[in-house]
Amino acid sequence: MSKDYYNILGVGKGAGQDEIKKAFRKKAHQFHPDKAGGDEAKFKEINEAYQVLGDAKKRTQYDQFGSDFEHAQAGGGFSGFEGFRDFSGFTNGFNVNADDLGDIFGGIGDIFGFSTRGGQGRGRQRKGDDIQVMLSIDFDEAVFGVEKEISLKKIVKCDRCNGNMAEPGSKIETCKVCNGSGRVSRVQRTILGSMQVQMTCENCAGEGKVYSKKCAKCSGAGVAQELAALKIKIPAGIDNGETIRLAGQGEAGERGSQAGDLYLKIRVNPNKKFRRDGYDILSKAEISFAQAALGDKINVETVDGPVKLKIPEGAQSGKVFRLRGKGVPHLRGGYFSGTVGKRGDHLVEVIVKTPTGLNRKQRELLRELGNL
Repeated sequence: MSKDYYNILGVGKGAGQDEIKKAFRKKAHQFHPDKAGGDEAKFKEINEAYQVLGDAKKRTQYDQFGSDFEHAQAGGGFSGFEGFRDFSGFTNGFNVNADDLGDIFGGIGDIFGFSTRGGQGRGRQRKGDDIQVMLSIDFDEAVFGVEKEISLKKIVKCDRCNGNMAEPGSKIETCKVCNGSGRVSRVQRTILGSMQVQMTCENCAGEGKVYSKKCAKCSGAGVAQELAALKIKIPAGIDNGETIRLAGQGEAGERGSQAGDLYLKIRVNPNKKFRRDGYDILSKAEISFAQAALGDKINVETVDGPVKLKIPEGAQSGKVFRLRGKGVPHLRGGYFSGTVGKRGDHLVEVIVKTPTGLNRKQRELLRELGNL
């Protein structure tokens, strides 16, 4: 009776490769025979299902033949399925990718008598590490934006060999051990029977190529640590604690693989005059008792420079006045949100300053005023 590999892994027929791999790891970890409550037969069944569904070509053949899958396999209708039957004179054999097992169980290679160390092969080259840097800017720089130049030590692609690890002019040949694939297959006897294990080729470290002479600058690593200078454009309106991601500006990856990203966490230095609230700017302005009572026009400091603010008669201490469009530009403005070019407001709180050190005449005048 044909096995339902989708049901074995607990995924639907429309599941993507990432979902299938995740399901395999979860179930393999659950039923691994070395764990308490493990099930060797179930573990083999899960691996069998993954070897089919985790391979696009085999999965297509399985989906096409449906319930006749095993019959078609036995009749030669499928190629590449020898791993599910006995092979190389051993019994109970099945295929295992050493890197997949390494991802699931960490040191499981040592249990089975093989090692996944020594590189991850051409298809599994590790992306470069991400870098996070704290960058301090002033209040007005956060409001209007600024271009900053930063220097940091990071791993970069070797400029002598351009990351190919060979000394310029030296001979580069295809590895004869793995024929350029970067991986080799071996049959191992294990506690679960015989396993065909795919491993990183030790001769070329998974690169698929060998060099007559390694790069003199990076010693064949393809990367080197250097001091890098970067010009960073800080957008107008950025706030304290926000992060800017610069794709590909992190550390270089292995053997020419993708570089990591650079994350700039912004720290906005406090300002003595202004405080920010979203896209609005807050400040205070002192006025005299007379200005509050009679009204006046006063100069108010803003990020755009001094602005005239009209104080009406009878203004009370704590009254807030709004200067429209004098705040912070909207960082993520868009045509559909109607915030293109829009700025917040500047809110000015007036504080009536109580007079002190009055002489006799001033006191009498205030008393007269209080009796009105």
